[in-house]
Amino acid sequence: MAFSLMEGNEAIAWGAFLSGCRFYAGYPITPATTIFNTMLRLLPPEGGICIQGEDEIASIGACLGASMAGFKVMTATSGPGLSLYSENISFAIGSEIPVVIAVVQRLGPSTGSATRGADGDIQFMRWGNSGGLPIIALAPCDVKDCILLTMHAFNLAEEFRCPVFLASNKEVSMTKEGLDMDAIQRPEIRSRRAPAEGKPFLPFDVAPGEFVPSFLPIGAETPVRQTSSTHGSNGYITTDPDQIARNQKRLKDKLISAVDRFSYHESFLEDGAQTLVVTYGVTARAAQDVYHRQKGTGSPFSLLILKTLWPVPETLIREKAEGAKRVIVLEMNDGQYVREIERVLPGKQVDFYGRMNGKLITPSEIREVINHG
Repeated sequence: MAFSLMEGNEAIAWGAFLSGCRFYAGYPITPATTIFNTMLRLLPPEGGICIQGEDEIASIGACLGASMAGFKVMTATSGPGLSLYSENISFAIGSEIPVVIAVVQRLGPSTGSATRGADGDIQFMRWGNSGGLPIIALAPCDVKDCILLTMHAFNLAEEFRCPVFLASNKEVSMTKEGLDMDAIQRPEIRSRRAPAEGKPFLPFDVAPGEFVPSFLPIGAETPVRQTSSTHGSNGYITTDPDQIARNQKRLKDKLISAVDRFSYHESFLEDGAQTLVVTYGVTARAAQDVYHRQKGTGSPFSLLILKTLWPVPETLIREKAEGAKRVIVLEMNDGQYVREIERVLPGKQVDFYGRMNGKLITPSEIREVINHG
């Protein structure tokens, strides 16, 4: 399939398939359903499994069970379905179960508008788990991103043994674009690390200087203990405060300490520009159009398109904003990620423009904000 016309959801499914995903479970929900439809077409001929759960809770639960058995897994949902995933997201964080979760955002709250896009779940992905421990979230802008960031998502889930979100949007996921698959430079596929031979296996044991335990599947010859409760390196429940604190710190540090390695982004920096626009997702496409049109007018601005949202790529943001006096954050919500930009850039003038009514932010609106404030 050298050249294809496909929508973002199809590209997400292909990215998963090319990453070695062979288990998908989900529940139909607009606008994420075509991920399920595409996986249903791709997986069974290759010996994979694609199932429709009776609901979202069963679907993500099936994914976690399959992941513990050694499969690379993905599920996809939107709006209310993400809310139902919350308990099992916490389980995946605490028990270090790799899972990729595609969230095709639509206008909320609750049922909201199923056919209107938004970026209203950005904070939910980060904080929608009991305990507040970090996750990884990547945000595609177009169909090419949908393939590449999905492949990165699987690599990160495998390497760090954690949930990884694809923070898509109805407009990205259901827009068709031409794509030359053969021209895409795909990342090398990674898988979770097997334990060293010749020593007893402990399911959550971590060697000095490392953050992520090795993996063996449940149901094989070596017993593997799993629990959603606080546990020690042997997998048994513990209430020891020191042991719990060490493990909680490790779960946090394994992602926070490594985010500079996966701070995916595009940046367009102009010498002498006083303004930096920061955005992500579908809004980045409108911002990029304004950037190219305004570049030759004598009043250029710089543009940073974030594709890693969580953990916050603080080093990247500080570096790109260094020469700017004014930072404008554009979002299809009422102001969620702008809080992180304000936190990371104290002392900078940070302005916000956004909305959450189902309408895209247009280039003309962005131009007005940049030029008139």
